Amino acid sequence: MTIRFEPRVAIVTGAGGGLGRAHALGLAARGARVVVNDLGRDGGASDAARAVVAEITAHGGEAIADGADVSDMDQVQAMAARALSQWGRIDILVANAGILLDRSFIKMEMAEFRRVIEVHLLGSAYCAKAVWEPMREAKYGRIVFTSSASGLYGNFGQANYGAAKAGMVGLMNVLHQEGAKYGIRVNTLAPTAATRMTEGLLPPEAAAVLRPETVTPGVLFLVSEDAPSRVILAAGAGCFAVTRITETEGIYLPPDQLSPETIASRFNEVSDPAGAAEVNSAFDQTHRFAARALRG
Repeated sequence: MTIRFEPRVAIVTGAGGGLGRAHALGLAARGARVVVNDLGRDGGASDAARAVVAEITAHGGEAIADGADVSDMDQVQAMAARALSQWGRIDILVANAGILLDRSFIKMEMAEFRRVIEVHLLGSAYCAKAVWEPMREAKYGRIVFTSSASGLYGNFGQANYGAAKAGMVGLMNVLHQEGAKYGIRVNTLAPTAATRMTEGLLPPEAAAVLRPETVTPGVLFLVSEDAPSRVILAAGAGCFAVTRITETEGIYLPPDQLSPETIASRFNEVSDPAGAAEVNSAFDQTHRFAARALRG
């Protein structure tokens, strides 16, 4: 079945270039009406956002440019209000906007740490908050947060970026639970692509295959009618994989063996991946541990 997006309305942040541009164009090509968000230097929509809108409309699509700073809740709410005024609905949010302020932790100023958290993590939460009520009322919504391998696995010099990107997973997990009964599905993309943010960091041959357009099909799937929810989809260069957080079976220690020395001596058992499984919620873990202790 072909995935289409008529008559859906999508907001894509950071859509003036790179991944966001590719996502906005991909959504529009399949019938979505798109808010192309990208902050210009003068505080309004960037020239790049307007260029993306022009590209969409030239191909018969509908789009508007928006310059909201995603780290400012008032501006984000105004962006959502504009989409509602223009088209009367918001069905899809792709929270993609971000910045890099890389520096080893010893040299990093906490202002640099805070700023990256504000744009990536708070910006994503602000955007989700702004669209949450319209989606709840419509009993339909698709939200994609943008994480990164830096958040899932770490990357030298990116303590701020990695912390923000790891936070996307926690935000997704909770909003998946809270949105389920309202038809809101929430997923996380972990992309790798050659963009302005990675310029100079990738060898030319890698940059050639890591085009943003190779990631966008994954986003279109995650915001489609039959999308899953609570999925971390890794994507890049036409490759797609699912990242899972699992917990080992572990061990139970009775009170007379409860010591750090026992844990140290049996840590191979604690960390044994055999039988590892996903945990659906925080209380699932709590109940599992309590039940195992009571059986012991």
